[in-house]
Amino acid sequence: MTTRYAALLRGINVGGHKKVPMAELRELLTELGHTDVTTYLQSGNAVFSSASADEKAIGTALERAIEKRFGFGVDCLVRSAPYLKAVADDCPFPADELEGKQLHVTYFSEPVGPERLASIDTAAYLPEEFRLGDRALYLYAPNGLGRSKLAEALAKPRLFKGIIATSRNWNTVLKLVELTRD
Repeated sequence: MTTRYAALLRGINVGGHKKVPMAELRELLTELGHTDVTTYLQSGNAVFSSASADEKAIGTALERAIEKRFGFGVDCLVRSAPYLKAVADDCPFPADELEGKQLHVTYFSEPVGPERLASIDTAAYLPEEFRLGDRALYLYAPNGLGRSKLAEALAKPRLFKGIIATSRNWNTVLKLVELTRD
């Protein structure tokens, strides 16, 4: 029995740094024993099937393979199709009424409690808002991520020290759900 997964690579192919061609990423995943491999965009989204049920082990193996092939480290989160669908279904914002660039999900390597974000004065950033989910943070940024002051505040390293975090816009969130469907 196989499970559909998405691998979410953090910080590749941004500004010419940490270049990982998608064809080579597909090849690496296939070499690691995964099947039905496809990639989405150039920003580090791969979808595949695997007999393994261990997301963390799959991610660690991919991180090692990338470092061996390209000579640099890349954080990688692997999430199952049911998890990705649950994150989309549990969105606390009216996603159907928003543009994809207004809504983002940051996926975390482990659960994040509200105490990590207690120092953020949410009222100071309105109409921007965020909500926590299951190893995820939903960010509503009506003017887009590039202009978001709240996103800037949430990006402070001290908030999520020791946690891998990688963000995707809502269009990508939905596309990954679609691509991981059986």
